[in-house]
Amino acid sequence: MDDPMGLGMRLRVLEAVTDSTLHHLDLDMIFDVLLPRVRNVFEVDTVTVLLTEVGGKHLVARAAAGLEEEVFQGVRVPVGTGFAGRVAQHRKPLQIALVDESTVINPLLWRRGLRVLLGVPMVAHGGLTGVLHIGSTTPRRFTDEEVDLLQLVADRLAIATHAHRSRSARVAAAMLQDSLLPGQLPTAEGWEMAARYVPGTDSGVGGDWYDVFTLPDQRIGLVIGDVVGNGLPAAIVMGRLRSALRAYALEFPDPAEVLGKLGRKASHFEADIMATVAYGVLDLATSHLELALAGHPPPVLALPGQESAFVDADPGPPIGYHLGITGRRSTGVDLPPGALLALFTDGLVERRGKSLDSQLEKLRQVVSTTAPETACTRIMETLVGDQRANDDIALLTIRHRPTSDQA
Repeated sequence: MDDPMGLGMRLRVLEAVTDSTLHHLDLDMIFDVLLPRVRNVFEVDTVTVLLTEVGGKHLVARAAAGLEEEVFQGVRVPVGTGFAGRVAQHRKPLQIALVDESTVINPLLWRRGLRVLLGVPMVAHGGLTGVLHIGSTTPRRFTDEEVDLLQLVADRLAIATHAHRSRSARVAAAMLQDSLLPGQLPTAEGWEMAARYVPGTDSGVGGDWYDVFTLPDQRIGLVIGDVVGNGLPAAIVMGRLRSALRAYALEFPDPAEVLGKLGRKASHFEADIMATVAYGVLDLATSHLELALAGHPPPVLALPGQESAFVDADPGPPIGYHLGITGRRSTGVDLPPGALLALFTDGLVERRGKSLDSQLEKLRQVVSTTAPETACTRIMETLVGDQRANDDIALLTIRHRPTSDQA
């Protein structure tokens, strides 16, 4: 019995997408190898891959065979608009037999003389990575078998794209973390500092951060913050907030005013984000700290001969969504010799199945006037131990070095 024509096509598609040599190629090379094969097997004139941009609102032409101009010209298609945009929005195959301005938004397609288009979504691990479409200048009807086979190719390309983006995100995350977290804490006579940062995701970076920087007139800025969200997107927003806060800190001495400016900036330019921040300015000459909070947990203060306690400061509203642009207040805190201040993000104390109040009390009890590095070690041992964090953790400790008779 002769093989049906459909079986021959299926075998050729399976051979193309299961080629073991593809596993050793980067994404661009995979496109270079597979797209011409798809063009030949389906006997079409054009094959195009459009990938989702960061944020998922647009598709951008990334690779093509037969209509390379789409890539050269950086064609962009809003999700939900036009032929490819509808495929992306509904995540279903779509075939059209009329290619003009009423059905597609890219004029290159009808100028090429295409009479029919078939597009399928590229989905991997539940997320849309792009759209694969083929086109013919000859009127035809793609069969259900051809639709299924093109979807098979799209699935292979989606997996390759997802893997490429995951690797790229990890590399970018590592570089971003290295650039945003202080490589070395500043030194000041009579003061000691230590810090910890633990990402809560496999990406290696998140939205939590700590920062310490010198300011004019013998002052030091202390920052700890937490952007809502996780992974690389949260880290990118965190980087922008960190840079803006540093800029405002040089212009305005009051921490509350700095957070107000930061809130205005975030509300205008980062419309969909929210963050909590604690920012303090330490006057080295007077050992006095002015502290402002933007929805962030207050730090723990340990004083010689006293029980440690959370600083009694106005919590203030978080950063973003036009909350608390004005009306924020700073709180004064004296840090005499021997005092230690521990600033932290909520990932340190939030644990599934455990009361937040009990975790905060555990933190309060473990903070003491010991050396900052020792304090960080004890805090992490007590609050984290051998359990992986559910969220990012940032911890910053600073101690006013005790006098010789206190040591």
